[in-house]
Amino acid sequence: MLNLVPEPIEIYAERHTSDPGPVFRGLAAATRLRSDSSGMMSGRTVGTLLQTLIFVGAARRVLEIGTFTGYSALSMASALPDDGELITCDVDPKMTAIAREFWAKSPHGKKIRLILGPALKTLSTLSGPFDLIFIDADKPNYPNYYQRAFELLSPRGAIVIDNVLWSGSVLNPKDEDARAIHELNEIIRIDRRVRHVMLTVRDGVMLVRRR
Repeated sequence: MLNLVPEPIEIYAERHTSDPGPVFRGLAAATRLRSDSSGMMSGRTVGTLLQTLIFVGAARRVLEIGTFTGYSALSMASALPDDGELITCDVDPKMTAIAREFWAKSPHGKKIRLILGPALKTLSTLSGPFDLIFIDADKPNYPNYYQRAFELLSPRGAIVIDNVLWSGSVLNPKDEDARAIHELNEIIRIDRRVRHVMLTVRDGVMLVRRR
């Protein structure tokens, strides 16, 4: 992933973001050790942003599309009330096994329900509303995930989408992933049903709410 800001500034920003604690540090270390794609992990800044959105929005029910090793799911679950629920979906049993391992070390892991299987199929079986929906999965399906997420969103809920700048390649999209992300960004730009803001946090984060 291309840094959109100089690396020293990324490091500075992370140092000035709340330390999530030992379970998260262990999960991040395990991800770097046991995965060749550790850059996919949300990490401290995005994880804490999600946690903050849940806290200030008093969310009780959260949907995540794309689990990876579970850092973002645990970040969000940590901000939910004791009776809150987070449903996360993924297709990779190996990476989600790391997630389960570290969720079990946190008192907030009990709020998380993992569903393994193709996300679009899983989404077709779920009923809303969800107070926050986080999309961070296979990029070619981003437009499809967004449309279904909007159907499942609560009236005052928010959709959060990661990687919307895709290392800057959305400026001149040439591969399938970049074209799909650019298509999604354009769909949201002209969607009269929503208000939205694109943030240059890490690889780009889009926040969307109903008008």
